[in-house]
Amino acid sequence: MTADFAALAYLGASILFIMALRGLSSPRMARRGNIYGIAGMAIAVATTLAEPGVLGYDMILVALVAGGGIGTFAARRIQMAAMPQLVAAFHSLVGLAAVLVAIAAFYAPDAYGIGAPGAIKVASRIEMAIGAAIGAITFSGSIVAFAKLQELVTGAPLVFPGQHWLNLLLGLALVALGVDFAATQDTSAYLVMIALAFVLGVLLIVPIGGADMPVVVSMLNSYSGWAAAGIGFTLENTALIVTGALVGSSGAILSYIMCRAMNRSFVSVILGGFGVATATAVKAGERPVKAGSAEDAAFILKAAKTVIIIPGYGMAVAQAQHAVREMAKALAASGARVRYAIHPVAGRMPGHMNVLLAEANVPYEEVAELEDINNDFAQTDVAFVIGANDITNPAAKTDPKSPIYGMPILDVERARTVLFVKRSLAPGYAGIDNDLFYRPNTMMLFGDAKKVVEGILQAL
Repeated sequence: MTADFAALAYLGASILFIMALRGLSSPRMARRGNIYGIAGMAIAVATTLAEPGVLGYDMILVALVAGGGIGTFAARRIQMAAMPQLVAAFHSLVGLAAVLVAIAAFYAPDAYGIGAPGAIKVASRIEMAIGAAIGAITFSGSIVAFAKLQELVTGAPLVFPGQHWLNLLLGLALVALGVDFAATQDTSAYLVMIALAFVLGVLLIVPIGGADMPVVVSMLNSYSGWAAAGIGFTLENTALIVTGALVGSSGAILSYIMCRAMNRSFVSVILGGFGVATATAVKAGERPVKAGSAEDAAFILKAAKTVIIIPGYGMAVAQAQHAVREMAKALAASGARVRYAIHPVAGRMPGHMNVLLAEANVPYEEVAELEDINNDFAQTDVAFVIGANDITNPAAKTDPKSPIYGMPILDVERARTVLFVKRSLAPGYAGIDNDLFYRPNTMMLFGDAKKVVEGILQAL
């Protein structure tokens, strides 16, 4: 394959990647965006394999079969409720790949065309240092995020005195070691830098509370992109550079949007210094609540003319989105106006609830974002909260000591009646009680979200 043809093929793949991102910006175009992304990746892989310097096709075939098999298994078997931790796991693999390629390039630079052992180009050393450091941070940080999302470890923030100073010290050490490696090509400096980057990745994520996990997933997505772009320069691969830059920049923009939605500082996200609880609310269950049955909820819903459904992670865990859709159709058939309110950080990753509702064939025009629907709750007969918690907690507006204070929430408490579907009075992922449980206009519907909704549907 000629260099000109390869450049054109990579350019075509890059255009398809840009079109894929554009498509993924809207639920209506998401399927088309995925197709563009698949086509672009197929072109990029085929072009790379056709390069004259590529050898060892037997090993490449083994890797393709293994990776493709794992990807196919994950796509077919992983439930939507587990998608956030799957994304975090995939981010870790991108980071680890960047580290391994950087180490391989360091020990066999002649195979990559960046010099000879002991005489690697200075520019390549800089690229290898940046790619390896970001990749290591991405890998270990994503592993911690996966463990938190999978509840293998506690989702509560893990903090200790001097944590920020330690992170700063490690960051400065990474920069110093990277500069030393770029100047001297010292092996010890390079390996120590990578090891410290692994440690820093853990320390950046452990102090982040579970309620802020959507921002973490978005941030790690950005890190993985920049790691890939850095290694793309080392490999002199245009497609990898462009793809990494697209992922890194789009992830950074999404992180900024998420930070605004949660009233968080973007800088504090990058430094891993947010999500730390300064106080806890009163323990759940210490005040009386009004509990009801599916029949009670159906009676209230039958009389409602306007209903807003607020989905959360509990709906994802129970796989209740299809039952919710059927309930909404039944209410609409009786003359009620039914809409869905989506908080930017509902669930465990950006867009989690949008994907679930699209899976249940909920019409896009019935789905509204927080800023578009929040003012309508005061004129709403019933706010139906299913599995959401922190995104409806009034403490975000009333308690300056709350770890979620300042985060914009859905003002469901302003509705005439709030029906709250939840397994128990246990606190949400942020670890604090929800005052909404105890409001006089709230009726708690305890139980599995899918079974509760199916009971309501049957009563309707």
